[in-house]
Amino acid sequence: TKELIVVNDCSTDTTGQVIRDYIAAMPDMDIKFCEHAVNQGKDYCAMEMDINVRRYVGGHPRTRENAEQRFPVNQLEKMSTDRLALWATVLRTENVYIGRCGLYPHLGADGKTISDEAVLAFYIAFPYWHQGFATEAGKAFIQFGFGELTLRRIVTTVEKGNDASVHVLQKLGFSLANTEEGPRTFYHFTLQKNIVG
Repeated sequence: TKELIVVNDCSTDTTGQVIRDYIAAMPDMDIKFCEHAVNQGKDYCAMEMDINVRRYVGGHPRTRENAEQRFPVNQLEKMSTDRLALWATVLRTENVYIGRCGLYPHLGADGKTISDEAVLAFYIAFPYWHQGFATEAGKAFIQFGFGELTLRRIVTTVEKGNDASVHVLQKLGFSLANTEEGPRTFYHFTLQKNIVG
């Protein structure tokens, strides 16, 4: 059974308002996005410590201490100037924290940010897998990225074996750009703006 935890209702952050206004055109969405609030720390850490969530993101669960250190603090302040970030992802009707999704800066081989590109990421808590939330978040941030942020390209990387995420990306219109072979193998996907809409 899912523990219902009332969290930040996404009504106080001005940067999140931009995303809410943009996504308001998608009234059928079951999720909403906002900056992380302190009372979401328990659920954030639980995800970071979950082997199911971490299997294809780092390969191993984090310790509680390490998870707490990674919790996004002062996120609202950072987002006042940069909307490329992973946002708390919350069920719209129950206000339940189910993960974090969004776009973050894409760095080139030289370590510098590529100005008209971003990386799509969706991390959903294990109890909420296979319910369409990653696809829903992906659609929202693709539209936000290409529409509001005027990005030219969105990329993402998935570890081999993470078939569910590969399936989501294929449904969203991403194509496989290349495969990075090694001790852990990764698929690199890309989506160009002219494919959407």
